[in-house]
Amino acid sequence: GRRHGVRVRVRSGGHDYEGLSYLSLDPREPFALLDLAALRAVRVDPARAEAWVGSGATLGELYYAVAAASRALAFPAGVCPTVGVGGHLSGGGFGTLMRRYGLAADHVLDAVLVDASGRLLNRTTMGEDLFWAIRGGGGESFGVVLSWKLRLVRVPALVTVFTIRRSRKQSATHLIAKWQEIAPALPPDLYLRVYVRNQDAQFQSLFLGRCDRLVSLMRAHFSDLGMVRADCEEITWIQSTVYFAFHSSSKPLELLLDRGTKPDSYVKAKSDYVQVPIPWHVWESTWTWLAKQEAGILILDPYGGRMGRVAPSATPFPHRKGNLYNLQYYSSWSENGTDAFDKHMAWVRGLYKQMEPYVSKNPRTGYVNYRDLDLGRNELGDNVTSYAKAKVWGEKYFKGNFERLAAVKAMVDPDDFFRNEQSIPPLPAAKGWNSI
Repeated sequence: GRRHGVRVRVRSGGHDYEGLSYLSLDPREPFALLDLAALRAVRVDPARAEAWVGSGATLGELYYAVAAASRALAFPAGVCPTVGVGGHLSGGGFGTLMRRYGLAADHVLDAVLVDASGRLLNRTTMGEDLFWAIRGGGGESFGVVLSWKLRLVRVPALVTVFTIRRSRKQSATHLIAKWQEIAPALPPDLYLRVYVRNQDAQFQSLFLGRCDRLVSLMRAHFSDLGMVRADCEEITWIQSTVYFAFHSSSKPLELLLDRGTKPDSYVKAKSDYVQVPIPWHVWESTWTWLAKQEAGILILDPYGGRMGRVAPSATPFPHRKGNLYNLQYYSSWSENGTDAFDKHMAWVRGLYKQMEPYVSKNPRTGYVNYRDLDLGRNELGDNVTSYAKAKVWGEKYFKGNFERLAAVKAMVDPDDFFRNEQSIPPLPAAKGWNSI
C-alpha cells in the first residue's frame, strides 16, 4: 500500500464506535481495508498460564479457548464477546475482572507487529517505547498488530453473580447515589456495576468467591440494596461471560463463538470519568431523559481495586487512581433516516452536556475504546496529522501520555502512513522528547 500511495486501515472485530477501522470521513483519501478476521487462532499454554491470540479473534473466542484449556484460568477483558481482540487490547480493555486484575492491556507480555516499513517486529525488536504505546494507545496508529501474547489470571472453580433490579419507585436514585462511593471501595474480588435503562437500575455483580461470602459482604457494605441469598447464582467463570453478555448463564457456551458479523443497528456512545460522587438531585433528573422514546442506556463501571494501584503512565491508559467509575452513555437504533439519527444523537449529546459540571475536568476525559468524534478530529498540515489539532481530543483520552504517544509515532511512522480521524500524530521535531 505504501509503495502505491494507498493507506491502510486495520479491522479486527469492527467494533470501533465511529467505524474508523473500516471507513473514512474524507472521500478524498482512499484506503485499503486490512481485515484481520482470519487471524483468529488462540493457543493456550495452561502450564505457563499464557496464551497467544490473533488480533482477529473475538473476546468470546478467546474466553472459550482459555476455559477449554483450564477452568482455573481466565483473561480480564470486556463483556461484549464479539469485540475484536486487536482493537480491545490496543485501547486498554476493561471488564468484570478489572478491579481484581486491572486492564486487558496490563496483561500483554509480547506482540507481533508489522510497522510502516514492512518490518515484522516483536517486543524485543520493536523496543519498549513502541511496546508501551500499543498497550492502550491505539495500535492502529503505529502499525498492524498481528498477534498478542497474554498472561492469563487465576479464578476459583465457582464464582457468584447476581442481577438486582430496582425501579425509580424502589429508591433507585438513592441506590445509585450511594453506589458511587461504595462500589469503588469494595474488596477487589467484588465487581458491581449499574445498568440504567427506562425507569430501572440493574445492579449486576461478579464475585470471585461463593454466595455465602458475597451475602455477608453486601450486608456489610451495601445493605440498602437488599441483596439476599436467593439473588445469588454460583457458576463457573466461563458461564459468567455468557451471563453478562446474554443475561442468562443457562445459554450455551458456544454463543461465545458467534462473531455477530451482521450489524442491524446504528450506535452513538460517549463516556466520562467520575471522580466525585454525582449529587442525588442530578441522578433524579436523569429519569426524565431516560423516559424519552429515543432514550438509550447508562452503564456505570466501578474502578478502584487494582485499577487504582497501577501508575497512570505505566500504559497509555491514564484513568487509574482517583477515578470512581466510568460512565458510558449509549444509544442504539434501527430506524433509517435523518429524523431518527437527529433524535438519538440529540439524546446522547444532551445528557452528556447536562453531566458536564459533575465529571472530570481540565480535561473532561473519556475512554478511547468508546470512540467519540465529538471530542475532536484530526486535520492535516503538509500531509501529516497536526499535533496541535490532535492534542484537543488526544489529551481527553490519554492525558499526559499523549505527548509520549506522539513521540513514539514520530519514531516509528514519521510520514503518518497509519492514520485516521483520531490517530496519534507524529510529534513535531521541534518539541523533542528526552526518553526516545
